[in-house]
Amino acid sequence: MNNKIQLKVHTNLTVLPQVLSWFEQMNQPPIANQQIWWQCQTLLIEGFTNTVEHAHKNLPNETSIEIEAVRFNEHIEICILSQGEPFNLEQELQEKCEFEDNYQERGRGLKIMSKIADKLHYEQTTDNRYCLFMSKYY
Repeated sequence: MNNKIQLKVHTNLTVLPQVLSWFEQMNQPPIANQQIWWQCQTLLIEGFTNTVEHAHKNLPNETSIEIEAVRFNEHIEICILSQGEPFNLEQELQEKCEFEDNYQERGRGLKIMSKIADKLHYEQTTDNRYCLFMSKYY
C-alpha cells in the first residue's frame, strides 16, 4: 500500500481541526495499534502548531502551509512545508530541557516529536521552503 495525500492551509491554528480531519484518511484501513495512530496525530498537531507559532510567526496569516502525508506498508511519513526562517533542529533539541525538568506550559513540542517519531529532521527544499519531516513505523 502507498497512499499519498496533500493539503494546503493558511497559517492559523484555527484550521487544526480541518487538518486532523484531512489526516484521518491515513488511518484507512485502521492501524491495528491505536497508540501508534494517536502518536501520528500528535506528531501532526505538534509539527503544525510549531510551524504556525514559530516558523511563520512573522508572516501574514494568508501564508500557506502545505502538508503531505504518505502511508506505506509499515510506516507513515509526514512533511510540513513552511516558508519561515530556518532553524537548527538538532541544536534546539539539545538546548531544550527534558520533560521531567520542564514545568512550563509551552516549549515541549520539539521534545515530544523527537520522542515519538522514528525519524525527525528539518531541511531546506529545492524551492527554498523548509520541510519538517516526521516518520512513524507501525
